[in-house]
Amino acid sequence: MKLTFLGAAGTVTGSKTLVSFKSKSILVDCGLFQGLKNLRMLNWIKFPFDPKQLEAVILTHGHLDHSGALPLLVKQGFRGPIYATPSSIDLCQILLLDSAHLQEEEAQYANKHQTSRHTPALPLYTTDDVKKTLKLFKPLVFDQLLKLSSGFSIKLRPAGHILGASSAEITAGGKTTLFSGDLGRSDDKIMLPPANIEHADCIVVESTYGDRLHEKANPEIKFAEIINRTAARGGIVVIPAFAVGRAQELLLAIYRMKQDGQIPDLPVFLNSPMAIDMTEIYQKHCSEHRLNKTECSGMGSIAKMVRTVEESRALDSIRYPSIIVSASGMATGGRVLHHIKALAPDRRNTIIFAGFQAAGTRGARILAGEKTIRIYGEEVQIKAEVVALQGMSAHADSQQIMDWLKTTPKAPQAVYLNHGEPIPADTLRQRIEHELGWSAMVPLLGQAVEV
Repeated sequence: MKLTFLGAAGTVTGSKTLVSFKSKSILVDCGLFQGLKNLRMLNWIKFPFDPKQLEAVILTHGHLDHSGALPLLVKQGFRGPIYATPSSIDLCQILLLDSAHLQEEEAQYANKHQTSRHTPALPLYTTDDVKKTLKLFKPLVFDQLLKLSSGFSIKLRPAGHILGASSAEITAGGKTTLFSGDLGRSDDKIMLPPANIEHADCIVVESTYGDRLHEKANPEIKFAEIINRTAARGGIVVIPAFAVGRAQELLLAIYRMKQDGQIPDLPVFLNSPMAIDMTEIYQKHCSEHRLNKTECSGMGSIAKMVRTVEESRALDSIRYPSIIVSASGMATGGRVLHHIKALAPDRRNTIIFAGFQAAGTRGARILAGEKTIRIYGEEVQIKAEVVALQGMSAHADSQQIMDWLKTTPKAPQAVYLNHGEPIPADTLRQRIEHELGWSAMVPLLGQAVEV
């Protein structure tokens, strides 16, 4: 079995690993590169293999850095099955259509206002490309063994992280490689912990938080303090939030804080049609998470759901204390950009970032203290308070990753670390080598290894 790392190698985004056995190949994940421009430009380059020859795609979960390039794969000729858990398929039906819609909107805006160097500006893919992609999805439930005619066997194991997230066991030629996908936390407030490792000759493990530990303090205490001091000065809290997982955790926290009287009964707006739909999907798949029916209902009813463009624009004119939760989580696009543009110049307001911010994204730059940010061709002053709300990440930290690795019945032949920036990935590599005595390496983009 040969593994070729075509994404999330030395960086967090763009997950893609080509798995080859004899003359056949499958692809584990097919995500978009995000963040720095030199990474985003990789999305425009043709795949270094023939998509028509792929036997299948195995999707670990729905986040766009794992699924967002699937329409590009189809656009370039792939017509095989895409295997994913049923709840991941539900999420992708929303995420991928939204991704195409945003790209079409941004291309249209760039052409109208001549903000692109390209004439005409084009989307990476269209809604039609996504519709063709969605027809290829096939459900594979947790722990069901799937045998392909080429000799590959696949099993998806629960990974926590978000709804439907899985680790993928790929077996061929008597060898098993386990792809962790994005691992959830053992102490996640919504998702169940990742399943223990059953068997693996080789492990490909994520390393997003490979050099740090999550804070032990309850993040809701800091969250309440931020909301209270912003409301006291008459300001508005705007939270760029990932529509899958993070938005639901934020709404749950706000619901609990209001129930306990930790914050005043401020108006709350969820301005993301996608996050609204995602919240409903979480309610549909109750067996996959920790929440009871009351909490599910509270999470879904605590906010006014803002669906239309007109309602979204109206939010930018409010001047009373309130909370706006809107996508995208790294402020790379979506409705939240309009809110940041309207609210960032006012010192009374607060921008809260509650998740990982990839290098080069607007979120990372705002957190780094940049005084102006370019949004839709205009320089926007950042005078609002900017806060990173730690402890709400859906990723396992370095110790939780180590604890998960230790559940394997026997030491693997090798561990490869992907889905991490260089320093976190290498820090975790050293921990694995020194504490476990296993062979570990951080592969380069395009590197191939034999299992």
